[in-house]
Amino acid sequence: MVKKIASGPIFLLVILGVLCVLVVKKERLFMILEFSEKGIVFFPDPTLIGTPADYGMEYEEVWFAAADGVKLHGWWVPKKDAPVFLWFHGNGGNISHRLENIKLLLDLVEVTVFIFDYREYGRSEGRISREGTYLDAAAAYQYVAEGRKVAGSNIVLFGRSLGTALATDLALKAPCRSLILESAYTDSQEMARLYLPFLFDWRPKVPYDNLGKIGRVRVPVMVIHGEDDEIIPLDMGRRVFEAAAEPKEFYLIPGSHHNDTYLVGGKAYFERLRSFIHRGRE
Repeated sequence: MVKKIASGPIFLLVILGVLCVLVVKKERLFMILEFSEKGIVFFPDPTLIGTPADYGMEYEEVWFAAADGVKLHGWWVPKKDAPVFLWFHGNGGNISHRLENIKLLLDLVEVTVFIFDYREYGRSEGRISREGTYLDAAAAYQYVAEGRKVAGSNIVLFGRSLGTALATDLALKAPCRSLILESAYTDSQEMARLYLPFLFDWRPKVPYDNLGKIGRVRVPVMVIHGEDDEIIPLDMGRRVFEAAAEPKEFYLIPGSHHNDTYLVGGKAYFERLRSFIHRGRE
């Protein structure tokens, strides 16, 4: 008679083996997704297509370093005796794709513009990552506050699309005059579910989270959204606005999509910005 081997230990060994395989596969999947963020979340363009000089603006080339040593590039476009409009741009292109918008801000809103590129965008060095964008945002603020010696009361944080989460995060950590969010999303997890419902937000430890943070911001908040935004649903912008504390205002631009807010909004767009930014200064 053959002795029966206990099934319990064998079963446990089989389960352990399966779990090991799954862990290995999960780690490989994590690595694949980690490397794929550049083509899913970030779309850097290293080539500048122009400079502020092409639009008749005086400017300074600025180089500064993030906390991890990555060298970043930006433009300081001055307006005398004006607050600083610190711009955190979206996930595509680079600062040179915002030149027309910069010119209109300078002329119609009367602000000094400081716009910079995240790592791997434009002339900035390094490799793009979520962690890196937070370091880059903090370094840009530090450059304005310490390098240019601008008081927080004269710094307006402006985030657009991807950059809204960076601006919101900074508004909790550093003194500022006000916070402007254009085409804001709720958080990276909800965006992942929207565009990749079969996956998940594979960077939960490094989230982009407007909805979870905006309620703790204690400066005036303006939320701008295109009525027909095809990338970030209008509902997300409304929810971010509703979660914000007073004082706040919501500016809906009828007929505008994701990338044409200032064009469709026209003169009224810049008048709204000017009124919000300069309120109490004039």
